[in-house]
Amino acid sequence: MKRIAEIERKTNETQVRLKLNVDGTGNYRISTGIGFFNHVLELFAKHGLFDLEVEAKGDLDVEEHHLVEDAGIVLGQAFRQALGDKKGIRRYGFFVLPMDEALALAAVDFSGRPEFVWNAEFKREKIGTLPTELLPHFFKSIADNAMMNLQLKLFYGMNEHHKAEALFKALARAMRMACEYDARSRGVVPSTKGVI
Repeated sequence: MKRIAEIERKTNETQVRLKLNVDGTGNYRISTGIGFFNHVLELFAKHGLFDLEVEAKGDLDVEEHHLVEDAGIVLGQAFRQALGDKKGIRRYGFFVLPMDEALALAAVDFSGRPEFVWNAEFKREKIGTLPTELLPHFFKSIADNAMMNLQLKLFYGMNEHHKAEALFKALARAMRMACEYDARSRGVVPSTKGVI
């Protein structure tokens, strides 16, 4: 069964079209109008081996908030749709990722219960034109809409660019692990409840 999702979200503030193939090879086509946001979404696709297309337009003349939030909402919805009943997946994933001098951890549980824990600090207001205060909001939007538990921790780092990259790459690797099929599970839902 192909684990593919296509989502389109239109509001008075943004228009986001996203296509996701969970079992891809890391191909991507990203266009958001925010250079650094494009960059980290490309990293996410490449390191998760997710085929990802994102075309997002919005009221960037007002602020970046609406577009970044809606991109997170749509990405979370796409994972939820593509994974379906989650039969046979590993469900949990985690990764500790070094990015030069920075070190980040991501832990994921596709539990059906959204939760988000953020333990990271950024000293700069922006990386390129992406406000760093929007990073936790973006990740929370993914967690809420994918119905998953997501915990992110940045242990340390000096370079703000590297710190952000470490978080996105760690998340990609953790989600890749959680989405993979477990050969020993024999296609059952990974929960004693029988559903997640």
